[in-house]
Amino acid sequence: MEREKLESLLIDYIDGRLEDKDRETIEQELVTNPESFTLYEQFREVIRAMDESTQLEPSSKLRNKFDQLIREESAAPLKARTIWFHPVFQRIAAAVTLVILGGGIGFWISRQQKHDAELRAMQTEMKATKMMLMTMLENQQSASQRVLGATVAFNDVEIVDDEIVDALVHAMNEDPNTNVRVAALEALGKFHDQLHVRKALIASLNVQDDPLVQIALIRLMVEMKEKSVVQDLERITTDDNALPAVKDEAHAGLLKLS
Repeated sequence: MEREKLESLLIDYIDGRLEDKDRETIEQELVTNPESFTLYEQFREVIRAMDESTQLEPSSKLRNKFDQLIREESAAPLKARTIWFHPVFQRIAAAVTLVILGGGIGFWISRQQKHDAELRAMQTEMKATKMMLMTMLENQQSASQRVLGATVAFNDVEIVDDEIVDALVHAMNEDPNTNVRVAALEALGKFHDQLHVRKALIASLNVQDDPLVQIALIRLMVEMKEKSVVQDLERITTDDNALPAVKDEAHAGLLKLS
């Protein structure tokens, strides 16, 4: 569909002024053409903004000024006044208004399209990073690749979803390689302000059996000021299976959190 025709039909469609045949045509276009749907959303937003602006009440000062202009116009000689109502003047005024309005709408649409393009590029990059991260963490043949996956999560990921958190928690608690566990813990520590990550870190203290990870986890709990792990730390200090270094770290953590 031609751009000009599409724009005209979209405006009438938003205003509810299309006949059934044209309405069905434009609805089919919106369903099958993402670019047309994007244009429809942009027009709808502009029209909504224009509708809201027409609802603004002028101030009393502005109304008084307008009334004064009307009185002055009414008192002016007929010849001087009629120029304002001459069809040529009206057409010029309408043209100027359309140019100003069209420029504003064009600028808004251009800015919106740029924003949408940047957002799509960001989403694509995030998906690619997540795919690479998950592939590395699931690499059973290479511990170095799993460490690299956790490092990617720490360095390159700003927002984690449940799938990434679950993969990192699994690596932290169950990976046979200590370096992978520590790297996963460091990655999760970056996002400890998020509730589901914080819960996973706290729960790990009960199941963690790697001494180096236990020490790193206790230090993270202290950094987080997580007082809910006090009982877990007390348990570690009396655990015959815990290494002395782990017990000492738990004891130090108790002193700082108590």
